[in-house]
Amino acid sequence: MLINRRSFMLGSAGTAAGLVLGAGGARSAFAADETKLRAMWWGSNDRAKRTLAVAKLYQEKNSGTTIVGESLNGDAYWTKVSTQMAGRSIADIFQLEPRTISDYSKRGACLALDPFIPSALQVDAFGKDMLNLTTVDGKLWGVGLGLNSFSLFYDGDAFAKAGITPPGRDTTWKEYADIAVEMSKAAGRKTYWGGPYGARYSYVFDAWLRQRGSSLYDENGLGFSVEDAKEWFAYWEELRKRGGTVSADIQTLDQNTIDTNCLALGNSAMGMAYSNQMVGYQLLMKGKLGIDMLPRETKGGPSGHYYRPALIWSIGATTEHGEEAAKFIDFFVNDVEAGKLLGVERGVPMSPAVREAILPTLNPTERATVDYINGLKDQVGGYPPPAPIGSTEFDISILRPITDELAFEQISVADAAARLVSEGKNTIKAG
Repeated sequence: MLINRRSFMLGSAGTAAGLVLGAGGARSAFAADETKLRAMWWGSNDRAKRTLAVAKLYQEKNSGTTIVGESLNGDAYWTKVSTQMAGRSIADIFQLEPRTISDYSKRGACLALDPFIPSALQVDAFGKDMLNLTTVDGKLWGVGLGLNSFSLFYDGDAFAKAGITPPGRDTTWKEYADIAVEMSKAAGRKTYWGGPYGARYSYVFDAWLRQRGSSLYDENGLGFSVEDAKEWFAYWEELRKRGGTVSADIQTLDQNTIDTNCLALGNSAMGMAYSNQMVGYQLLMKGKLGIDMLPRETKGGPSGHYYRPALIWSIGATTEHGEEAAKFIDFFVNDVEAGKLLGVERGVPMSPAVREAILPTLNPTERATVDYINGLKDQVGGYPPPAPIGSTEFDISILRPITDELAFEQISVADAAARLVSEGKNTIKAG
């Protein structure tokens, strides 16, 4: 069963000591010289199992260290991080991603990792380009756990049953809309549609904008205009009214987690997500998943895609165990045994040695994500500038609520676009 919050404690011997959620939760006694590291992340049950398996392996090889892990999903994760920042008690190791590393490093949540290289953290093999993905203002604030990009997932079995060809590498947004409507009609079910109401996804909006010469953010803050937003919202509203997207009440369930996405819930034939999440989606679905690029504005035109660190480990600025935390991260990204436990659930490994070692062990779904990333080589553009302070708030508190109002027909396209830019500028500026 998937739950939104999980907390785990691993004893120094490497066995689970019990849950630590409530006052009655089991707790192990720590020796005076024992180092306890708190690690916090979001993700599926599968991610939690893999993470804990690596923590157990690390403890077996490093006596005297205990890893206490906590997994939260949706907005609860960012609320917890904010609470910890305010209380100066940030987890020793916590998970970020490209949209948030710049924001949180500039807010003082992270510890710069440069002093730990190479004594505790070996990252030279990743290459300069990969390290630049987690570098802000000349300092390294995190280590990428894998490489990914945006993607379109689809239920291959549903498409085969309907006799409809799924979207491909050169599918345009217009063609995608026709496919989505066709799939909705072919299903003939009131609670099943072709695809999501994708206006809600900031990363899909970013790709859409990049295909048109703009971007979600630039060095001055927001990188798009009211007219850009109007075109974006109008596309999705037209598709919704044609019956190609899930209904508003289904889409608002999506908390940017796998188990709340309309595809995983069985309400749509297609979904938009990050490529590494294919592993988690397939575990929840009966049909065989397919993966391809997001639609594009014109055939042969820019894809809007770019390589990005799927997820990032950062060290909390308030930690008393910076060196030990860096050693754990080093183990997580460089140890071959750890790499085999993790697979590609957090993206294609950054370490060439780990990548080469795990390839023969991957199942067909995992291999498909690697093939997808490799196949983007001639399709990706340059990595965008770091997201500004306030970008997390923009996504959670501005884009999603305005989009929900639009989908529920409580606001017009024009008003939604104007508010998105106006409130977005205020939030980014305030940050």
